[in-house]
Amino acid sequence: MALRHHEPTALPAHHDCEFRELLGRVGDKWSLLVIAMLERMPRQRSRFSALKRSIPGISQRMLTATLRNLERDGLLTRDVYPEVPPRVEYELTALGKAFMKPVCALVDWLQANWSSIKTARAAFDQRAPSRRKAS
Repeated sequence: MALRHHEPTALPAHHDCEFRELLGRVGDKWSLLVIAMLERMPRQRSRFSALKRSIPGISQRMLTATLRNLERDGLLTRDVYPEVPPRVEYELTALGKAFMKPVCALVDWLQANWSSIKTARAAFDQRAPSRRKAS
């Protein structure tokens, strides 16, 4: 059976930068973790402090910027409650919840193919021991 090569869908030039910007955002170090943590929270909703505790290594500044960008892209909402002190909660939108479907498919693929990836990495590292190994 011949394997088919699928050409990527061409994007009009005027969409190229915006499309790449969003791919970069959801593929960055923190955005997927924030979305995944929100998805695991009760009602897919959380306060800032609970999110920060659930994501080791993220700074307050980086979490703030990541949440702001995800809100701008429509993947989550920010609700401020008029209390003293003010209570702020973040929740996945329908778009954010739908985004988890392809993310979960990617994680499933990684889990199914992880041993092959590790084998390929080891073989590559043995062929080129002088090259700096990527982590």
